[in-house]
Amino acid sequence: MKQLADDVYLLSAFPPNLINVYLIGDVLIDAATRQGERRIMRQIKDRNVSAHALTHAHPDHQGSSHAICEQLDIPLWCGQGDVPTMETPGALDLPPEVPFPIRFVQDRFWTGPAHPVARALHEGDEVGGFTVLETPGHSVGHVSFWRESDRVLIAGDVFFNLNIFTGIYGLHEPPEFFSADMTRNRESARRVAALEPELVCFGHGPPIRNPRRLAEFMAQRPA
Repeated sequence: MKQLADDVYLLSAFPPNLINVYLIGDVLIDAATRQGERRIMRQIKDRNVSAHALTHAHPDHQGSSHAICEQLDIPLWCGQGDVPTMETPGALDLPPEVPFPIRFVQDRFWTGPAHPVARALHEGDEVGGFTVLETPGHSVGHVSFWRESDRVLIAGDVFFNLNIFTGIYGLHEPPEFFSADMTRNRESARRVAALEPELVCFGHGPPIRNPRRLAEFMAQRPA
């Protein structure tokens, strides 16, 4: 586990930075795929974790959520728009254009069981010392977490900081066939870029410490 800022930790994974899980304060943010349970539990077993929150309810973020919440007896929180996805088995259907191998891996190895959501997150809520930002687009109820005091952003999948097919680091918008509404995601991306965060933590890819980098990237995107 690596400390990135005060009370902000990135859990170790292999390969590094492919699917990220964070601990902010006493709240676990995201839970990787169903295969991530053991490595997550091993790293947080001696920590005081009181809740688990999702940036969004895609299988590579909620895969181990049910198992971890059950083992630690902690509540699960996620954005209001993603509550039905998290609570309903089989609710996330990939569109037909997603290649079969991706569908197979997601269904067979990534997707975790449904789990009741104890708290639906909304704009302005407080989570682990961070403020909830509603950043829909990649999913209907996607949220990010922002701490104004030191300008740290847990961005989720509003941006990717690697190419998920090649593993090469670099800023990208999320793949369209994994996203609910790319127009809304681009609006969310412009919103968080305007914050000029000192530290950006992504769902995929290494963190960035450059307050202008997101804005520079979005300046190259269509309006």
